[in-house]
Amino acid sequence: MKTIIFIGSNKSGSSREALKAAERLGFFTILLTDRKKFLENRLDFPEVHQMVLTELRNHNLLKEDIRAIQAQGKKIEAILSFIDPYVNVAAKLSKEFDLTAVTPEPFEKMEDKLSTRELLKDLPVSPYFAKFEKDDSLEDFIENQKGLFPLIVKTPVSTGSKDVLFAKDDKQLEQSINALFKKGNRELLIEEYLEGPQYLIEACVYKGKVHIIAVLEQEITFFDRFIVTGYCLLGDMDIALYNKIYETVCLVLERFNLNNGSCHLEMRLIGNEWKLIEINPRISGGAMNRIIETAYGINLVEETIKIFLGQEPNLEKKYKRFVYAQYLTSESTGTLIKVTGKNRCSRKDGVEEVFIKPKKGKVLHPPLSMGDRYGYVLASSENKEEAIRIAKEAAKEIRFYIEPI
Repeated sequence: MKTIIFIGSNKSGSSREALKAAERLGFFTILLTDRKKFLENRLDFPEVHQMVLTELRNHNLLKEDIRAIQAQGKKIEAILSFIDPYVNVAAKLSKEFDLTAVTPEPFEKMEDKLSTRELLKDLPVSPYFAKFEKDDSLEDFIENQKGLFPLIVKTPVSTGSKDVLFAKDDKQLEQSINALFKKGNRELLIEEYLEGPQYLIEACVYKGKVHIIAVLEQEITFFDRFIVTGYCLLGDMDIALYNKIYETVCLVLERFNLNNGSCHLEMRLIGNEWKLIEINPRISGGAMNRIIETAYGINLVEETIKIFLGQEPNLEKKYKRFVYAQYLTSESTGTLIKVTGKNRCSRKDGVEEVFIKPKKGKVLHPPLSMGDRYGYVLASSENKEEAIRIAKEAAKEIRFYIEPI
């Protein structure tokens, strides 16, 4: 029985889409998860044929789980993950079980933001950065940052805007460093804060050839953290802009020596120069797979699975549309009583999908990470401005009724 094993998944978003894609491709799907609730609500995952509760951070235990699956007579074709920090874990296991054409080293470097900065430090795409360790002199370090504010303070393994803090002066830098050390971190990454339009680039590599799948403008809102609240996929774009993006992405991925796999890069355009904010060894989470599918007819998680199976992906664009995803957040903290407006929103011309994440009884709060976005409205059009307008206007129909705590 041809089987694909997934290391971790979220209940929605790209990682869940990957489970569905694997089943659609005819594979027996097995999910190794550390979320007990997933097993308690087993019927919520009809595309998962077998679910195993385990410790995802225990490498030896994962190997035992995989051997047990093999002992059941299942032929494992690939071990995959579409969530941090398990892309690298899955790639290491794939190598140990001699299953796939991917190598774990590029993914390992991408998942560690400090390793990424060190690897790219001599390239023009790299902004100013510094490492600060727990035993270093805080006073001396802060003194060395004079004239460089504002700065960003983050952990080397931060994901989804978690543990990413903004420091506009000495005092905030000290507070940010101490706050992240209190969480048990031993080293931190301090980076130059870059001002300029931010883009997300979805890319994949097959046999060393880089493919730019999609370029999206990001709308960023500052709550207590920088949260991406809107994505605009550029169905068509200026050829000179595209060529410069492609050149920059190739330069970065060549340094990682990535021959097979997928990734996304967040970059800012500063003057005429691209600067890398971060890179992650997977498709973006949330609505990204649906955004790309709506714009181009490409199911990127499905094509990524093919790459990991050693098969050539089909990345041909069936059509081109501008797509905008407007994310929904909560302005206050409290228990969700009900959500209204979804049907009205769905019926508006140009709206492709309306997704509401939380159920009744869930405690909502203003976002501290990307995981605190509570849904999205997806709209498409042949025109960029029209796609944005439709999504934003439709999103106004959605209302969260919250009982304060």
